[in-house]
Amino acid sequence: MGLARDLCMVIAMPDHNPHPSLPVVVISLFGLYLIWVLAAWVTSDGAVLPGPAEVWRVGLLEGRSGELQRHIWATLKRVAMAFALAMVFGTVAGLLLGFYPYLNRWFGPWLIVLLNIPALVVIVLCYLWIGLNEVAAVTAVALNKMAMVAVTLREGVQALDPKLGEMARVFRMRPIQRLRHVTLPQLWPYFAASTRNGLAIIWKIVLVVEFLGRSDGIGFQIHLYFQLFETRYVLAYALSFVFLMLALEYGALQTLERRATRWRSASWV
Repeated sequence: MGLARDLCMVIAMPDHNPHPSLPVVVISLFGLYLIWVLAAWVTSDGAVLPGPAEVWRVGLLEGRSGELQRHIWATLKRVAMAFALAMVFGTVAGLLLGFYPYLNRWFGPWLIVLLNIPALVVIVLCYLWIGLNEVAAVTAVALNKMAMVAVTLREGVQALDPKLGEMARVFRMRPIQRLRHVTLPQLWPYFAASTRNGLAIIWKIVLVVEFLGRSDGIGFQIHLYFQLFETRYVLAYALSFVFLMLALEYGALQTLERRATRWRSASWV
């Protein structure tokens, strides 16, 4: 009876770890793989939906020729530059609008305008105004994401617990201590959400930028093989970058997030 009671308590205990373990991730992705295999078998048409083995073979061929690495690197550079610009300017704008309500009253509507302008319009305008070059491509992607980062961080600042701020003042914490131990831990979930969503959205917008006006990159290759009706190559190039983003998510972002939110786990002890 004691063992059964302990087991029930463990099952009923809430799981405060929001991140799945590695076995769970592997099993989940394997389930997605099986769905792909089944869908390819039901379709029975490699021109419409090739199976994983065929896409893997194409990816290996492109990798051996060096084309896959070249285009991944071109896309990765654009993603990194646009992501850095969007996070820096979006974070600064979000913090200013969050901490200074009068700025939010005047410039908050600007964010709404930027959020509702379609990404395709921003890309086309940047190409028309700046030209078909790297500056226009990176600028268009950064502008599309910057407003989302600013809104997320603004909401994070407005959600700060005032009681913790009062506690910091009572204990006469220095500004740098207050920032490190009170403000940043509360803002980290919002910053992490901006980072994760930013990478997911930016690389998709980069593909559109490359699709419309670049001569290299994953988007350019997808455009090329779309014209040739080569579904295998489209999937091979698209999934290669998806795997890279998965490795970044589970290998870096979640590790940083776990370290930054260890104080939450300690609060449950």
